[in-house]
Amino acid sequence: MRARTRIARKTMVLAAVAALGSGLLAGCADDGDDGGDGSSSGEGGAGKTTITLGLFGTQGFKEAGLYAEYEKLNPKIKIAENVVERNENYYPALVNHLTTNSGLQDIQAVEVGNIAEVVNTQAAKLTDLSKVSGVQSSNWLDWKWKQATTKDGQTVGLGTDVGPMAICYRKDLFEQAGLPSDRAEVGKLWAGSWDKFVEVGKDYQAKAPKGTTFLDSPGGLLNAIVSGESEKFYDASGEVIYKTNPAIKDAFDLTAQAAEDGLIGNQTQFQPAWDTTIANSKFAAMSCPPWMLGYIKGKSKPEAAGKWDVATSPKPGNWGGTFLAVPKSGKHTEEAAKLAAWLTAPAQQAKLFAKQGSFPSAPAAYSLPQVTGAKNTMTGDAPIGTIFAEAAKQIPAQVIGPKDQIIQQGLTDNGVILVTQGKSPEEAWKTATKTIDNNLEK
Repeated sequence: MRARTRIARKTMVLAAVAALGSGLLAGCADDGDDGGDGSSSGEGGAGKTTITLGLFGTQGFKEAGLYAEYEKLNPKIKIAENVVERNENYYPALVNHLTTNSGLQDIQAVEVGNIAEVVNTQAAKLTDLSKVSGVQSSNWLDWKWKQATTKDGQTVGLGTDVGPMAICYRKDLFEQAGLPSDRAEVGKLWAGSWDKFVEVGKDYQAKAPKGTTFLDSPGGLLNAIVSGESEKFYDASGEVIYKTNPAIKDAFDLTAQAAEDGLIGNQTQFQPAWDTTIANSKFAAMSCPPWMLGYIKGKSKPEAAGKWDVATSPKPGNWGGTFLAVPKSGKHTEEAAKLAAWLTAPAQQAKLFAKQGSFPSAPAAYSLPQVTGAKNTMTGDAPIGTIFAEAAKQIPAQVIGPKDQIIQQGLTDNGVILVTQGKSPEEAWKTATKTIDNNLEK
């Protein structure tokens, strides 16, 4: 999403740009003030019915040819998408439309950082997709299915991608700094510990090629560390715990220390200046859910092709992921639900990964040739499908809160980034928590 953002895709997509950030992913449309302008759906000409999708970032359905395939299978259906580049612009408008029950597209994307709020506050406005023909909960990772399911059993979103964590690194820069470049050996350097990961960063920095840092950004490191926690910003009862959760403070402190030690670039992810550091090969490694590969490819110069590789993350985690929801107010909810189910079926998820890097949330897709044989221009012959499939199987179930995105963005964009700008870790933490608390009160 890709996103990626998807972000990673945003995120953040790319699908989910993700992610990014969560959901802060580069997209294919300009930012807007609306998350779903235009008519809900209508006639597509020549007796065709138009189904519209409201998306953020680059979800990749169109780019992967899925719309064209579905229209061929269903000649009376025409598909149109309305895309907003960044999820922080898309989501507030979506909430407004859901609240007023107007201005909605037939299908609306929801980023993982927002799914808990949608499930808890907007489920009555959305179709129960568990009742759609062909939809079975077993088609999805168990925790992914549950994230979009209400306490009374309504499933209001079908998962598209997930963001199993890995580390992308530049083989040439690692070699120049005296580090191994083989992905298995690289993974062993930091296996089981983010502290080990930072220590490797110190080894890199000691012999780093001039003008480079070990990592791209403090936000990337912090997001990767917290992505593996079962409880991060909220506890199971729904209480906000980010300030009292030792795992979050430890992640913040480790990232801040790495920043103080000069191991991390001073850019905010998914901003133009950060894009430039990718293009100019200014860092050696980065936190890397699958959708990030699409982002790297899009921002890199041609000569970087094949110089990247993918190693196992110190600990498993998930960064990013999106759901498709069907508002009840749409004119063609039955057709929209069928399309949402088709787009998220294992076969289509595998095709999406092969073309766009959005990794399937459907385990059945992991054995399909589009996944097992997947390659990426930037990582050469690396078996990325196999690497990310193994990582996906180890993702812990996580508690997702209604304001996860606000908290995560506050810790990164208003927090650890400040350490690279001369603030102390204590000052950065104070600024982050103040910003977050103010936003949570709105």
